[in-house]
Amino acid sequence: MAFIHRSASYTTDDGTRLNNERLEYLGDSILDSVISEYLFKLYPYASEGFLTKTRARIVNRETLNNLALSMKLEDLIVSNISPNGSSRNLYGNALEALLGALFIDSGYKRTKRFIIDRVLKNHLNLSEVIEGEMDYKSLILEYGQKNRFPVNFNISEETDIETLKISFSATLIINNEVYSTGLGNSKKEAEQDAAFKAWTKIRSAT
Repeated sequence: MAFIHRSASYTTDDGTRLNNERLEYLGDSILDSVISEYLFKLYPYASEGFLTKTRARIVNRETLNNLALSMKLEDLIVSNISPNGSSRNLYGNALEALLGALFIDSGYKRTKRFIIDRVLKNHLNLSEVIEGEMDYKSLILEYGQKNRFPVNFNISEETDIETLKISFSATLIINNEVYSTGLGNSKKEAEQDAAFKAWTKIRSAT
């Protein structure tokens, strides 16, 4: 069931509709939990901000899609949609559904071992993930465009009286709602910080 996309759903004799959406929901939660603990132990002196950003880079759609493709899960997916750019997420979704199925079949400990030993260590270059800079502003703008939400960054500038150092604050407003406020030494840095906080909020709500 983990590899049946909703476009290929079928109904059993008792009326049950089968596809991988519920397993995907479960696997997403399991993955977040395992990655959080894994990074917490791997980087014992890292800040909360570093751990949160690294986790977000690992569990974002594009990384999960690439992990699924590296694992050749596309050969197992049952779908009635043509493969194109807009359908790439079905690969990452199938990976999450697989993790949800493993959790149901084998429990948390074995699923955790599978994620760390079979997925992360074999198919993810963690150094590249950490060094790579995710463009969260572009993700937010794309999100706004896709949902037809207006997206605005309101920038304010402050100067420290003692050091005369200039810092920036960016308030991110999506669809007339304040989503987050970011800080930085430049306008770009403040916008990226605000976009990252908003993207984390959006992802946790989906």
